[in-house]
This record gives sequence, structure tokens and C-alpha cells, in this order.
Amino acid sequence: MHRTSPPFKRVMLKLSGEALMGDHAYGIDPSVLRAVGEEIVSVHAKGIQIAIVIGGGNIFRGLESSAYGVGRVRADHMGMLATIINALALGEILVRLGAETRVMTAIDMIKIAEPYVRGRAISHLSKDRIVLFGAGTGNPYFTTDTAAALRAMEIDADILLKATKVDGVFDSDPEKNPGAQSFARLTYREVLEKNLKVMDLTAVSLAMDQNLPIRVFNLKKKGNILRVVAGEEVGTLVTGEEQ
Repeated sequence: MHRTSPPFKRVMLKLSGEALMGDHAYGIDPSVLRAVGEEIVSVHAKGIQIAIVIGGGNIFRGLESSAYGVGRVRADHMGMLATIINALALGEILVRLGAETRVMTAIDMIKIAEPYVRGRAISHLSKDRIVLFGAGTGNPYFTTDTAAALRAMEIDADILLKATKVDGVFDSDPEKNPGAQSFARLTYREVLEKNLKVMDLTAVSLAMDQNLPIRVFNLKKKGNILRVVAGEEVGTLVTGEEQ
């Protein structure tokens, strides 16, 4: 029987920290962590190289730092550390599920994880290891969305996959507006001009500069990651091409 190859060789998966909370208000839900890990391993088993950037909003959000009496720069540093906790947790689950992983961080902490070096990251991916990037870009004022776009371009990923809790991009919040309209395809310029909540605008601008496609999809639907990398029209595709 003829087997078709997946359309992507190397992908960047962006996960929010909130995706790991499940129904909890804080932290990591073990069952959700394992379910996400199983999804990732199922994709990796197809021979697709996977890099992951994960947020830290389930533990700490720098943008809400004023409530703690913490300045923005220091709060962003705290948020970076939260992303490392998530990366370590997900990396450990992936190992238990049989995958070989490497956690790399933009902030040096060599007793815990490898420092991020582009050449090493690409080498790990080429050796069939799943690479998790922690600490964002290593700089305050930049989101993990921007880190995902930046790392995707640095490792020559074919596509940036933005996992969310809704079915793609809508013209308004579908959780607040039942009549919100979804988009199957968008251009980078449409996202920027309409200020659609795909990723932060810096991340979208970076992707546009290098024509990096972005696929936004619902992580909560089992099997969606595999469907996306198989080339199915799941969620919303953002590219430089007009519809």
C-alpha cells in the first residue's frame, strides 16, 4: 500500500501554560499533561521533528505583576522561570512515554537544562529528539508567542502550530460571543490590520517577514495535532497568500 509522507518535516508547537491546567485554576493537571504528551509522541512517531515552546501563565503571568507589587522586568523573569517548570514537566512525561527529549533554556541554568544554542537545537532535532525551549527569548517584554516565532525561524521549522482552547481564529471571543465567526484562512496583514487575537503582533510580524505559516487549532480535541501535521484543514491557517 502506498504511504504518503507528512507535508512537514520539522514543526514548532506553541503551547500555553494555561493548556496544562485542565479545569483547575492554577498549576498542572497530571491527566492533561499526560494527554498532551501522548498527542506529541503520536506525532513524533510519524517521523516528524518537533520543537516546543510553552508558556508559564498557569504559574505566573508577568503582565499581572502589579497586583503583586513586582516591577515588570522582574515579573517577566519570574514568568520565564515558570515556563521552565512547564518545560521540565512536559519533557519528563515525554521521556516516560518513550521519547528522547532535551530541555533548552534562554537563561543559563546548566545544572537543570541545556543553554539554548541554535546549532545544538538543530542537532538534537536531527537526532530524533523532541526539543523543549524554556524561558522565552530570555528578555523581558517579549511573550512566549514571540519566542515561538523566533525559535521556529532559527531552527528552520516548516510551520508554527499555535495550540489554543478554541477552533482557530474568530472575529471575536467565541467563549463570550456564541455568534462569533471563524476564519479558515487569513493573511498576516489581515491579522495585523484587524488586530485578531492569533498571537501577539510582534510574533505575527516576525512570521510575516520570513513567510512562516501559522496554523491555529484547538488542542482540546484529541488527535488534532496529528491531523494538522498530516495536512488536514484544521482550525485557521495564516500565511502571506490571499484567500
